[in-house]
Amino acid sequence: MRVAVLADDPLSADGAASVLRGRSDVELLAPARRGEADVLVVVTPHTDESTLDLMRGAAEECLPRRAGIVLVSDSLPERLLLRAVDCGLVSVLARRDASPERVLRAVLGAAAGRAEMPGGVLHRLVEQVRSVQRDVLAPNGLTAGGLQIREVEVLRLLADGLDTVEIADRLNYSERTIKNVLHAMMTRLNLRNRSHAVAFGLRCGAL
Repeated sequence: MRVAVLADDPLSADGAASVLRGRSDVELLAPARRGEADVLVVVTPHTDESTLDLMRGAAEECLPRRAGIVLVSDSLPERLLLRAVDCGLVSVLARRDASPERVLRAVLGAAAGRAEMPGGVLHRLVEQVRSVQRDVLAPNGLTAGGLQIREVEVLRLLADGLDTVEIADRLNYSERTIKNVLHAMMTRLNLRNRSHAVAFGLRCGAL
């Protein structure tokens, strides 16, 4: 597991790095090699636009992989929360609570795809996601996974083993319409075949 620590000041950077230094399962990278990291630890007293710029730049350097970001900060404004998640944020620790054990647990969790967030942050995130679903996605016939509602209906029946004719009959569409729905979806999302489409639907939580 490759980890890079990005901090506002050398003392904070060294403190976070000391938690990881010497572990056989961790390769501690210099900040200049952040694009190679699996996990980024960002340490700052207060999260602001400059922090988001740092996270976004680091995330872009890590493409096509997506590094998990562990943020150690005493503040994370609500207006920045979804944007931080979009940059790869998976865990948030308050600086006052960031014991070596908790930092290590958050880093290992981020590498394994697990998230760790205080209850207040998690609640705000859920409310923001619900707001986006209610005010942006639903009025445009989209789901949180980026699928159209009709596409989800087709995928659910496809996952149940129905063929094109049976799906068309169940949804009162023509067979041509079902084929067009599947073709448009697979082209837009770069899916190879129908099995891949069903797998995508499962991964994004639509099914």
